[in-house]
Amino acid sequence: MTTDQSLEPAIRVEGIEKSFKDLHVLRGVDFTVRAGSIFALLGSNGAGKTTLVRILSTLLHADAGAATVNGCNVATHPHEVRQSISLTGQFAAVDEVLTGRENLILIAQLRHLKNPGHIADELLARFSLAEAGNRKAGSYSGGMRRRLDIAMSLIGTPPIIFLDEPTTGLDPQARIEVWQTVKELAQGGTTVLLTTQYLDEAEYLADRIAILHEGTIIQNGTLAELKQLLPPAKVEYVEKQPSLEEVFLALVSDKDNSDGGSDSRGEGSVRAGKDLP
Repeated sequence: MTTDQSLEPAIRVEGIEKSFKDLHVLRGVDFTVRAGSIFALLGSNGAGKTTLVRILSTLLHADAGAATVNGCNVATHPHEVRQSISLTGQFAAVDEVLTGRENLILIAQLRHLKNPGHIADELLARFSLAEAGNRKAGSYSGGMRRRLDIAMSLIGTPPIIFLDEPTTGLDPQARIEVWQTVKELAQGGTTVLLTTQYLDEAEYLADRIAILHEGTIIQNGTLAELKQLLPPAKVEYVEKQPSLEEVFLALVSDKDNSDGGSDSRGEGSVRAGKDLP
């Protein structure tokens, strides 16, 4: 990779807008994602996270703005974009009648890759599923099923992967398993764009965090940069840094107050392991 290529963002989003009739979901979204990093898009239910992922993965057209993925414009070169990405949705897309190994072989065959059995065995080992490889996926735990889903999405070695709320509905142990998998992906050079409503997930995983609220990015930075937005609390003369939860709630509250209140689009609470009050 040349120096110029290494400096080019893996994902660039500029002024993306999207509406569904009178509902304005995205109102001018801007951010970039560095290659090989984990970028978390943090927001409440209804903030527009999934809509943005669908636009970046060429499943939906934006009303305005532009976006490039792996150097290709998502609107004018969708085929090239699809060749360089993989998308894992909120629910595992595995065939529960097939075994874990058969699921992987099927995807490798659909991608017209050589030695699909060898590819399946390598991925089963990589995701600690080798012992369960010949069991039907329907017998897997939630964490195992999600790991298999991510393994399936990596067939063909896409340089960029979109994970749309990958731990929704998982128990704490399964969430940790998925987190470890995501960390390993980035360590191997894969660019990860992660959408989440879980504050602890963004805090643990992301190199950078963008807070999406009412269709716009209201803050974007590293965890340390976001924490600097609020003054540290002092308890018995010991300085305490603000948590990501405190930063998020303060930013969203300030935004709502400056706009004259929420537009009541039915957004749910952002979760920090459990629903916030």
